Amino acid sequence: MVLHPKAKVRVAGQEVTFCCKASGTPVPKKYYWYHNGTLLERKVHRYGSRLVLRGLAPEQAGTYHCKASTEAGAIKSAPAQLTVLGQGQQSCKPEPEPSLVELPSECPQDAAGSRYYNVGRCAPTLCASGPADKSGCGADAGHCCGVRRMEMREIPCAGFLLPIKVVAECGCGPCAQPRILVQGRVTAADTGEPLRFGQIFLGGRKVGFTGYKGSFTIEVPPDTQRLVARFVDQQQRFVDAIKVLPFNRRGGAIYQEVKMLRKKEPVDLDGSRSNAIPLGEASGQEPIGELVLPAGVFLRPSGEVFRGTVKASVTFLDPRDMATASAASSDLSFANAEGEIVPLRTYGMFAVDFREGESGAALQAGPVEVRMDGGQVWMPEHLQKMKLWSLNPETGLWEEEGVLRPAGGSRGKREERTFLVGNLEIRERRLFNLDVPEDRRCFVKVRAYSNEKFNPYEQLEGVVISLINLEPQPGYPANPRAWGRFDSVVTGPNGACLPAFCDGQRPDAYSAYVTATLGGEELEAVASSPKLNPNAIGVSQPYLGKLGYRRLDHDDPNLKKTAFQINVAKPDPNNVDETNGPIYPYRSLKECEEAPVSANHLRFYRVEVDKYEYNVVPFKESDLTSWTGDYLSWWPNPQEFRACFIKVQIEGPQEYMVRSRNVGGSHPRTRGQLYGLRDTRSVRDTLLENTSGACVEFKCSGMLFDQSLVDRTLVSIIPQGSCHRTAINSLLREYLSRHPPVAENNHTAAFTMLAPVDPLGHNYGIYTVTDQNPRLAKEIAIGRCFDGTSDGFSREMKADVGTAVTFTCQERPVGRESFFQRLLTAPAEA
Repeated sequence: MVLHPKAKVRVAGQEVTFCCKASGTPVPKKYYWYHNGTLLERKVHRYGSRLVLRGLAPEQAGTYHCKASTEAGAIKSAPAQLTVLGQGQQSCKPEPEPSLVELPSECPQDAAGSRYYNVGRCAPTLCASGPADKSGCGADAGHCCGVRRMEMREIPCAGFLLPIKVVAECGCGPCAQPRILVQGRVTAADTGEPLRFGQIFLGGRKVGFTGYKGSFTIEVPPDTQRLVARFVDQQQRFVDAIKVLPFNRRGGAIYQEVKMLRKKEPVDLDGSRSNAIPLGEASGQEPIGELVLPAGVFLRPSGEVFRGTVKASVTFLDPRDMATASAASSDLSFANAEGEIVPLRTYGMFAVDFREGESGAALQAGPVEVRMDGGQVWMPEHLQKMKLWSLNPETGLWEEEGVLRPAGGSRGKREERTFLVGNLEIRERRLFNLDVPEDRRCFVKVRAYSNEKFNPYEQLEGVVISLINLEPQPGYPANPRAWGRFDSVVTGPNGACLPAFCDGQRPDAYSAYVTATLGGEELEAVASSPKLNPNAIGVSQPYLGKLGYRRLDHDDPNLKKTAFQINVAKPDPNNVDETNGPIYPYRSLKECEEAPVSANHLRFYRVEVDKYEYNVVPFKESDLTSWTGDYLSWWPNPQEFRACFIKVQIEGPQEYMVRSRNVGGSHPRTRGQLYGLRDTRSVRDTLLENTSGACVEFKCSGMLFDQSLVDRTLVSIIPQGSCHRTAINSLLREYLSRHPPVAENNHTAAFTMLAPVDPLGHNYGIYTVTDQNPRLAKEIAIGRCFDGTSDGFSREMKADVGTAVTFTCQERPVGRESFFQRLLTAPAEA
């Protein structure tokens, strides 16, 4: 499906057009349209690939999807929502919805001491289009609900007034069209070496190469529902990686680590004799099966039989080895006869490469036999359903090659075994799979939060949640027999719903292993030991007990805290305790996606120890559509985010909070006005005594949102404690003196500068990274800052390398206020 229908909002009486388009061989000509799952009559609506509805009535609201079919198969589009408003009804309410931000610690808000303040937000809904918008097929961005007017307020804090902008009114305007990107790195699954200058294909189209360190950026084409990318090693050391990459439809970049499987060393075969190659030799286990190649089976592309020496490489990806899940191709899905994309459960994949021994020219193979050991299939119901599949590299979908049928045992000691036998021909496609369609399916609800408070207003969008389906050994939940499939979904404003295999009879028939990453950083799961806390995990008892929730470090505290495992126990519809999530039956995807935050769900959170960010103009970095064009916006451009950090060395007996205060410095519209605050706790250098370092974010100098004048941000760096400045990087001092005006630095307890416009680098102690994703820009800049280099990455603080300013701090005599505290209580005097 190359064009999917789009969501629309109309007023009753207007008309609407939905469009879809499928490609295939032969070209699909027959289209069917459905409203809320019911086929619409072709005679009544006279539709083809376009559906036009005139004189809309309220009962025509709902979901619409199309299906295209040929003799080769069928495919369904994604559903599109049609909202029909009554006359005078508004889809964008002028009053903003509540949205809370956390204020600095010195600003208690109400009698209860809550530090959250309601800044409001506009619901991210579509607006009704005017009567002129009829086509429905073009690239028209449409109209969306957004901020029409903001108001400045002042909040009394300890000794000063904190400015804050709040949404005063919402209204309809053109929808923002943020760029959607997938970034990441391609490395070898076994050694971690990068794929240098590998080719990247989307569909059949080459879109670029990986970099020297294996890095890549793919811009997601508009209207994409499924992003299928193929990574090809030009040196032929790795099997092509065909990945279905998750992306954030609301814009911004998602970070993905892509693993490539190294090709097995080729063996020499005599093409004139029959040969057998084992499939899967996991340590100490029997092979899953074998590939039987009869004599004279190898063919040149012309069809001529090749009887010479064949170099044969058959790489088997064995799901009994848990480490192979990340290197598997595609997302293990196929399109069924109805055109629905449905999941497969794998028993092994193999990539074949046959070449002539002398010339290295690629060979094809006539009918070869695939024999699979029935003893390796632990779920007896799967023996009847096992099939052979090949991967279509353009759609990322598996297509059926043949059925595996039971046959007698083979010779010698294996005579009592049952083998499943099937045939396939090896032509252009080189990646095959032993799979069963699995219809015991559910959805798992997961949310990600910015900290351990699990505040509904502090959910993170753009987090990649990954779920690997495991087949556990009965009685040994921590020791699975094999993995069966994997899925990745990106969190939206209401979390994510991940497909998973489940069972109603045996809760532990399938288990799920779940992880979460944001810009390459792993998020933490909620602890399961020493005792389960249902309130923290987000699932009430007794269902939580049935799910058997365990964080990875449950039995061994040395293991990571970044994953959990659950039994995917299908909810019992007659048991009220199991009807409120976190597992939903497969037909209840809508209930899962729309579930309120009070319903059961599983949780991850960011370990944001000792970090605080405050923006005068509120902005949620995980939702780029929340950006507002304002002179005081921390990020002036929603298409490109430039993160700036300064490295501070602190000599003192403990770790200290360091604040950056960022004020307009040279622009006439913002001079003297606050942009925002950043607080960061310094991190000890493990190699230096009584020394710590802090990487503190500041607002970069540069154009403001109107792109007409540069502002040099006035940045003050203030450690909390009894500290005095002892050194300033000489290159930085020289640069600032050569680029006036120079900020006054007459107080030794702080460092003040008009921030440089140039991206200076580690020699100056300043770290600048530009990216289309604000989180990623910050992560990369912090990694360089910790390392003290302009291209490295470290999570270990090297406090004396690449530093901009040094403070010496000592313990304060009792009763004496630090400069930081004086600044909070009496800023004018300080």
